[in-house]
Amino acid sequence: MTVPDGLKRRDFLMKLGLLFNGIVAAILTVPIVRYIMSPVAHARAGRYDSWLSLGKLEQFPAGQTRLAVYRNPVASPWDGDTADIPCWVRNVNGQQFQVFAINCAHLGCPVRWFPQSSLFMCPCHGGVYYQDGSRASGPPERGLFQYHHRLESGELFIKAGEVPTPGSASNLTSITSELPRCV
Repeated sequence: MTVPDGLKRRDFLMKLGLLFNGIVAAILTVPIVRYIMSPVAHARAGRYDSWLSLGKLEQFPAGQTRLAVYRNPVASPWDGDTADIPCWVRNVNGQQFQVFAINCAHLGCPVRWFPQSSLFMCPCHGGVYYQDGSRASGPPERGLFQYHHRLESGELFIKAGEVPTPGSASNLTSITSELPRCV
């Protein structure tokens, strides 16, 4: 390897090392910046406020609770099956529906529906919920999280993209309504 005149070998290797470090830094910066900016890009696309169909109303018989699955609207093609999100759909009387997130309000474990006892039960820490999603017993301090839903053209739609949590703006009113009032 020949070094240009007037440039010491040490200086040349230092500049070569800086060049390689700059290239590696640029390669690593692109995915990091995409990760940080992805919520902004998804919010602009409006996918967080998507209304998704869970299926025809006939799939959810009156008086029953059924498992439904929807595809996360902010998923990437390489997310595979992890982008399929389950939820519980309760048809109260043929006209009224409730759609619950599958996650326990305690630590997020998936709850199961037991039609024999009309209860949702969490296998992780023994959380139990009534069929209307309200807390029955165990460590959870509140009921199951609910999705906003609507009926349109014989189908059940939910507002998806953001999983309901205590920090969601959509759940703020339900959380504050459960707090005791001081006079």
